Amino acid sequence: MKKYIIITIIAIATVFHSCTDDLNVVSEDDDVLSADVLFSSPEGYKKALAGVYGNLTLTGTQGPVFSSLEGLAAGTSQYVRCLLNLQELTTDEMIWSYENDEGTAELQRNIWTAANPIILGMYSRTMASVAYANDFLRESTPEKLKGRNITDAETVAEIELYRKEVRVLRAYAYYNMMDLFGKAAMYTENDPLNFSGPEYDRKQLFEFIETELKAVLPDLKPARTNVYGRVDQAVARMILAKIYLNAQVYTQTDRFNDCVTMCNEIIAGGYTLKPKYLENFMADNHTSEEMIFTIQSDGVLTQNWGGTTFLINGQIGEWENNAADFGITGWTGALRIRKQFVQKFDGTKFSQDDRNTIGTGVAGNSSKQRTIDIADISVKTQGYILSKFSNKTSAGVKGKNTDFADTDFPLFRLADVYLMYAEATLRGGNGTIAQSLVYVNALRERANNNATTSNITASELNLQFIIDERARELHWEGHRRQDLIRFGLYTGGTYNWSWKGNAARGISIPSHRRLFPVPQATLGANKNLTQNTGY
Repeated sequence: MKKYIIITIIAIATVFHSCTDDLNVVSEDDDVLSADVLFSSPEGYKKALAGVYGNLTLTGTQGPVFSSLEGLAAGTSQYVRCLLNLQELTTDEMIWSYENDEGTAELQRNIWTAANPIILGMYSRTMASVAYANDFLRESTPEKLKGRNITDAETVAEIELYRKEVRVLRAYAYYNMMDLFGKAAMYTENDPLNFSGPEYDRKQLFEFIETELKAVLPDLKPARTNVYGRVDQAVARMILAKIYLNAQVYTQTDRFNDCVTMCNEIIAGGYTLKPKYLENFMADNHTSEEMIFTIQSDGVLTQNWGGTTFLINGQIGEWENNAADFGITGWTGALRIRKQFVQKFDGTKFSQDDRNTIGTGVAGNSSKQRTIDIADISVKTQGYILSKFSNKTSAGVKGKNTDFADTDFPLFRLADVYLMYAEATLRGGNGTIAQSLVYVNALRERANNNATTSNITASELNLQFIIDERARELHWEGHRRQDLIRFGLYTGGTYNWSWKGNAARGISIPSHRRLFPVPQATLGANKNLTQNTGY
C-alpha cells in the first residue's frame, strides 16, 4: 500500500541505537531506543527498515523545522531538495529567487566553495543513508536473529529480503557520492562504529556499487511485486543502467552495451507509460504504471520543506493563476526557469506538447508579461515559470494539506529508461535505432495526446536531440547536471546559460566544477579524505 513506509517511520521516535558521529553526520536524539528494545521482535525490524527508507524523505523525527543531521538546518538537509539544488539549480533548468537563503546563490551562479551548507547537507544526508544501512545490516545477521529468538523460517526469510533491499539503498547512496563528489569514505557493516573509513575513488565506488547490486539482484522481488515505495529488481537495474550510461565519466570505460541490457530488462518488467504525462506529477502519482521508484510524500505524515513540497510551492509564486489551482499555498516567485531551457520548446512542434507547462504571465496583472531574460535574479517577474507539479490528484482533489505536498517525487520512471536506451544505442551500444525511434516517439505521442505530428524520423535521432529531449521530458527531476556533464556541456564555454559562472548571459566555468568539493567539516572529521582538485 502507498504509505506503508511513511506510516512506519512516523510510528517510532528514532530508528537506530548507535551514534554515527564517526561519520560526522547524525546526532543522537534524547529518546534513542536500544538495539535490544527495537530489534526484539519482527515488527522492530520492519520499523528499522522504514527508517532506512525514511532518511530519503524526512529531515528528522521532530517535524519540518528540525534536522537529524548535526549542525544543519532542515531546509539544507532534506535529500530531494539537496539533490535538486545540486543537479538542477546549478544548470540551465532552474533558478531560485531568494539568494539570501543559505548556499543557493553560490550554487546557481556556479561559484560554490567547500563551505557551502547545501553541499554539506547532501554529503551528510547521503552518508547517513550508509550509516543507517550498515546499522540495520549489523543488527539483522542470522546470529543476531537467533540470539533474539527470532527463528520462524518465514520471518527470517522476510528479514533477509529486508537486508537485500537495504544493500540496494546503500549502493544508491554511494552512487550519489560517486556522481556528485567523485569519492567517499567507505564503510560497511563489518566496520566498527568509530572507524574512519578509507577514501574510495570513482573506480572503486563503481566496482563496489556494481558488485553489490549484482549480488542481491536475483533475490530481490521482481519488478512491481513489492510493496509500493520499496526496492525491487527494477530499482537495482535502474541504478546499474545509470552507472553504465555514465561509465565513461566515472571510469573512462565504455559500458553502453550493459546499459542497453539493463534498459531491456527494466522494460520487460511490466512498466508502461502513464497515458497523460502530467499525471506523473500529481498527488495520486503513486498509481502511475510508469513509476519505478519514488521518494514518498504525505502532507500530514512526512512534513518537511523539501521534496515535492519544495517544487510545488516554489513553482507557484507569481503564477498567473491562483495558487489554489495547485492545491497548495505557494511561495512568492521562488522558482523560475532560465532562457535556455525555455528555448528547448521553441517551434510549432511543441505548441501542444503537454510537457510544455511554461508560463509567461504575472499574478494579479493580466496585461503584464514576464521577460524571458533574467537580468536581475531578485526581480521575480523576470524569467518564465513552470506548472509541472501539482498537489491535486488527477481527479482534481486537493492534497491533505495546503502547505505540504502529497505528491511523490519520481526518482526513476520508464520515460528515462526509454531515453537511456536510445542514447546508449547512439553511443555504440547494441540496441537498435529502430527500437530507439519507437521509444522516443512513444514519448512524443504521449505528450501530444497520441497525435504523431511531433514524431521524429531516424535522421533526426542524434545525440543533440537526446540531450534536448531529456530536458523536455525529465526537467526538475534531478538529472540535468549529470546529463550535461556526460554530453561535455557543463563546464567550459561550449554551452552557456543565464548566470552560469556568475554572469547574466553565462560564461565558461572551469572543469573542476564537474565535481563538488568535499565539505570542510567532513575533511576535519575523517583525515583519510582528500579535497577534490580546484577547491
